[in-house]
Amino acid sequence: MNTFPLFFKLEDRKVLIIGGGDVALRKADLLSRAGTSITVLAPDICAELQALLSNSKHALIYENYNKSHMSGARVIIAATDDESLNHQIHADATALNIPVNVVDTPHLCDFIFPAIVDRNPIVIGISSNGKAPVLARLLRARLETLIPQGYGKLAKLAGEFRTEVKAKIPTLTGRRQFWERAFEGKVSELMFAGNETEATEQLQADLDSTAADIASTEVSTNTTVVAAPVIDNPTSSDTTTPVGEVYIVGAGPGDPELLTFKALRLMQQADIVYYDALVSPQVLDLCRRDADKVFVGKKRSNHAVAQLGINELLVNSAKEGRRVVRLKGGDPFIFGRGGEEIESLRAHNVPYQVVPGITAANAAASYAGIPLTHRDHSQSVRFVTGFLKAGAPNNNFQSFLNTDETVVFYMGLHSLPRLTEGLIDAGRSSDTPIAIVSNASMPNQQVLTGTLATIVELQAQAQLPTPALLIMGDVVSLHDSLAWYNQKHEQNMSGTNNNWLRGGTASTPKSETALNQPHAQQAHALSMVASLATEDGPEQLIVD
Repeated sequence: MNTFPLFFKLEDRKVLIIGGGDVALRKADLLSRAGTSITVLAPDICAELQALLSNSKHALIYENYNKSHMSGARVIIAATDDESLNHQIHADATALNIPVNVVDTPHLCDFIFPAIVDRNPIVIGISSNGKAPVLARLLRARLETLIPQGYGKLAKLAGEFRTEVKAKIPTLTGRRQFWERAFEGKVSELMFAGNETEATEQLQADLDSTAADIASTEVSTNTTVVAAPVIDNPTSSDTTTPVGEVYIVGAGPGDPELLTFKALRLMQQADIVYYDALVSPQVLDLCRRDADKVFVGKKRSNHAVAQLGINELLVNSAKEGRRVVRLKGGDPFIFGRGGEEIESLRAHNVPYQVVPGITAANAAASYAGIPLTHRDHSQSVRFVTGFLKAGAPNNNFQSFLNTDETVVFYMGLHSLPRLTEGLIDAGRSSDTPIAIVSNASMPNQQVLTGTLATIVELQAQAQLPTPALLIMGDVVSLHDSLAWYNQKHEQNMSGTNNNWLRGGTASTPKSETALNQPHAQQAHALSMVASLATEDGPEQLIVD
């Protein structure tokens, strides 16, 4: 290594910053978080820096540089744009044996400001030795997604228990094993879920149990014990496996970068994953590599596992002591049956958490440039399903006639003729704009727009695949001007014969057709790399 990483204790220690502009402001902002007593030396100091250092522990000196102000400084930072002055500051600090950093001048730096991941008291610093600071910041951003904020609280809790743990667990190995169980088990999960009181109680209970076991072992080694006969009782409570936990996780619309941090963390610690048809391969690849992955999805007219069977699988896996992820496309509570599953878990006293995901309506609208609400076009939005329980069609067309409302139909593509005819017959104008968004947020996303009168014929020609949803309302008219994502796959609404989705014509060059086809791209999601799905995505989910 070219530099040795050290962490300085700077709380209430003097740090001298020479310079009063934006660069000095950035360094002062960072140092102030460590409780540093900052002195800024410059003839002109920007207003933002003055406001940041208004506390009496800091000092602002409106003077030109003089090395006498270095007295008592633990660290010195030169943040000026005067090269000769920066060299002078470096020389003076070196003569006084005070570490100095001349911003953006690596050869004049005794130390380097790393890119920092702050989970106080856990702090991670990343440095490229001044070679590639932007790359260091990108790596920091990657780590930010992988390390929950709860780690800081967990570390503080460990600090509170450290003395008691040392007193009750005499061996170094025993303490290490205790903390490993705490940091990888129930205590950490409670803390990450925001249950700090329960996490503290759990850690105390674990410590008391461990101490009792140690005391029992010490007694048994110093006492002659007559062994009792072993009774074969498989129902004995001593052999009961602790109940695990179920995480109902929204996988979002397909793009792995739209996962929440919490979803990713739980996916990477699961022992078994039950996933739906609408979970993209890229998202599934982010689950823990050695976890069992079980497909329980529902494709149209083909249910791999009935809902009652899924409920039973979740309960049984948790009662085996496993950490279970139920991975659902979109959001678990928006046409995802998450409510039914947690009702079953509650009935069997199985602990659970629910992690929301970006539902398909939000993703489709955002990536298609169709705002679901707009002051000039729509004052409300409604999410509805094309099918009700047991596969019954949703024919409640009279409730969808408000022209100031956007209506999003989930699971409506296969019943498009029925929906459009029913809406028109109920009184909705045949000129009402409507869009089909297929494979929302993915590289092969396609958007087809038309009206209630034309969309069926347009879809018959275009044949957009599932998964797809329908967006109806005046906001659809904004698509042409607001569309931004993957526009090369947009459909030509003039109905010309060279539309490549029709298979092209004899006059369509193969090279042009190939250029328009959805193609494989590389996408990274955090530290994982997965090949993106092709246009043959999973069939549409149907609610029965």
